Amino acid sequence: MDLIDTLRTTGAVRDFTDEPVEDAVLARILDTARFAPSGANAQAWRLVVVKDPNLRARLRDLYLGPWVDYLTLTAAGLRPWSPVNDRDAESAALATDTGSAREAAASQGFTAHLDEVPVLLALFADLSQLAAVDRDLDHYTLAGGASVYPFAWNILLAARAEGLGGVLTTMLIREEDEVKKLLGADDPLVLAGVIALGHPVRQPRRLTRQPVESFTTIDRIDGAQFSPDTR
Repeated sequence: MDLIDTLRTTGAVRDFTDEPVEDAVLARILDTARFAPSGANAQAWRLVVVKDPNLRARLRDLYLGPWVDYLTLTAAGLRPWSPVNDRDAESAALATDTGSAREAAASQGFTAHLDEVPVLLALFADLSQLAAVDRDLDHYTLAGGASVYPFAWNILLAARAEGLGGVLTTMLIREEDEVKKLLGADDPLVLAGVIALGHPVRQPRRLTRQPVESFTTIDRIDGAQFSPDTR
């Protein structure tokens, strides 16, 4: 597949057929993905291919709680767990009865069938290898992830080139302690996300994104919009 086409059609895929993904295919995907950039070429990632049905079922169960919270916060008009959220507003939203939401989440879609996806990968980051240059700033840190998430994106791109689809979800980070115990991950490893891969029920074709000029300006955040016609 042409690189530009791959970049423009690699969407989040959560619905998979029952067709298995051979280990040889996954090995090719990971063999390509490992060339992702990372700070000092530290390659500070560890990956667990979760095959055991019991482990998969436990991850599915752990996923449910955070997903219900996500739905509850969204229904309250909040961006779930935004670093700038009013924590009292979050607490008030989460205090509402989520019984029906939990029942719905447990019986529908990706959450209900997480244990059945053809490939389930747990991605960990080694904190001892991350140059988190914003570590001591007084706001939410982002920089460390720059050495890990390109690898996750490479997995999705390489999977797309193999005719597969997938999604990176960070929901299980809300249950990190349990996931680490379940998969034998000790400090300084932290959970960076879980990646699901498989043969899509529908191949993504046209993705919808904001135009370049909506997020790109010249010289300052409040500067003129950048566009091909800018002089």
